[in-house]
Amino acid sequence: MYYETVFIVNPDISQENTEIMTNELVDKIEKSGARIVKREYWGSRPLAYSIQKRNRGHYSLLVTDGAPDIAKMIDETLRLDERVMRFLTVSITEPSDEPSPLLRRRVSASETKTEDKPAEDKVEAKAEGATEPAEEKAEEVVAEKNEDKVEEKAEG
Repeated sequence: MYYETVFIVNPDISQENTEIMTNELVDKIEKSGARIVKREYWGSRPLAYSIQKRNRGHYSLLVTDGAPDIAKMIDETLRLDERVMRFLTVSITEPSDEPSPLLRRRVSASETKTEDKPAEDKVEAKAEGATEPAEEKAEEVVAEKNEDKVEEKAEG
């Protein structure tokens, strides 16, 4: 049976210490005979509501494969750890190989930042005669004004 556990660690704990704590939990899970299917660190994120007077937390996801007593052991371990503010363990039928929605959103946001065209590409496109939509619209407005002036002169 597969179990998905999401836990939120106190933001006063550094990211490195959060990783160390997660590694200790993973070692404990593996020693008890279960295996880790997926492990993700979602980063420091804002909370929907304050917990223990904190507005942020380090989010982590673990997907394990093992007996039901593994889920109880994970819950007990996280409940006793003072650094963990909240956690939730649910059973799932099949783990997904894809990244979680939060991780996908984070990766796609970082990709869009790096996909911006360099200035050199824009200069080359202008040299080839390609125009951007805003430039095309500006050219249309100028052409319409010129037509209006020509009509005014013809009438006058």
